[in-house]
Amino acid sequence: MKFKNQLLDDKSISRALTRMSHEIIERNKGVEDVVLVGIKRRGHPLSERISKAIEKIEGVSVPVGSVDITLYRDDLSLIDEQPIVKNEELGVIVKDKIVILVDDVLFTGRTARAAIDAVIHSGRPKTIQLAVLIDRGHRELPIRADYVGKNIPTSANEMVSVELVEVDSIDSVKIYEI
Repeated sequence: MKFKNQLLDDKSISRALTRMSHEIIERNKGVEDVVLVGIKRRGHPLSERISKAIEKIEGVSVPVGSVDITLYRDDLSLIDEQPIVKNEELGVIVKDKIVILVDDVLFTGRTARAAIDAVIHSGRPKTIQLAVLIDRGHRELPIRADYVGKNIPTSANEMVSVELVEVDSIDSVKIYEI
């Protein structure tokens, strides 16, 4: 892989998450009945950060859960035809709630679809919304993010790498040529 460019640093990631937090509050007319479910691995710390930002803005703590989907990065290599949910225990009650799935990168939509299935399997939410730090295009399924930190049009021979302090000891979004 050849490094091409750093797209976001720690400050721009923080600004994007703050903006997304405001959008979540506005769209849902507050955060009553809102729960965040981070798609592991990097979606979970992002959902924690969004929850903290909402608490700073609204003074209300938003519950955070997570869903663990088997490693499936079709921008790196095809591991399986479909992502596989490793655990169905989300850590939050989703029945009759506004569930916001949080992920780092939206690409083909297959990971988001698997996470949606896991949420529905855990209970019937009022609605499911999707928040992603990066939308890189190339959808294979009719899935669209409701909240996007940054749209980054990419080619098939590029890879977007999100690094977060909680996992990687640094906050950055970089693009590489494969």
